[in-house]
Amino acid sequence: TDLCHTCRVEAPEFPRAKISFSFLAGWTAVWYYSGYVRTSLLRYKFCNVRSHAQCYGRLLAMKLLTQGWDRPDILTWIPISARRKSRRGFDQVELIGRVLEAELELSPGDSDQIRGRMEELAAARRANVLGAYQAVNPEAIRGKTIWLLDDILTTGATASEAARTLLTAGAKQVYCAVVAAANHENFKNSR
Repeated sequence: TDLCHTCRVEAPEFPRAKISFSFLAGWTAVWYYSGYVRTSLLRYKFCNVRSHAQCYGRLLAMKLLTQGWDRPDILTWIPISARRKSRRGFDQVELIGRVLEAELELSPGDSDQIRGRMEELAAARRANVLGAYQAVNPEAIRGKTIWLLDDILTTGATASEAARTLLTAGAKQVYCAVVAAANHENFKNSR
């Protein structure tokens, strides 16, 4: 349930984010999404290596403790489609979220605040995520600080749309944390 030696030594650690994304008060990642990290995440998602969730969740918790963000009222995550969950047998970000809840001693059960309405999602295409989410319980979100989790951030479109949905439902602010992010030098500032 821990990283192999190669990943511990050679994984490209993600520095403090230099760009911002619409609707997010801030965001962070543990690593860059490349090399061994990319291989590890793909193995986790598509080869049923669920034990990786423990390591990812612990490392994400350590990263979040250094961010100086307001403590979350709600921890939630980007949902996957019912079809993907059925095919895969699990929601990979939910597993990481459950570890994170335990590591940060957050109340379990506050996580089901957004729900996806899409069947398939191409994260790199903004048009595919527009309107893809809805708030499950807007009354529970109103005035709250929310930490939003995902496994991988590429363009930021998915996180931005989920954050927009939460803010529209009344959230005070939304921060996003991911296991890995594409090299932000390739992004254009989206705000």
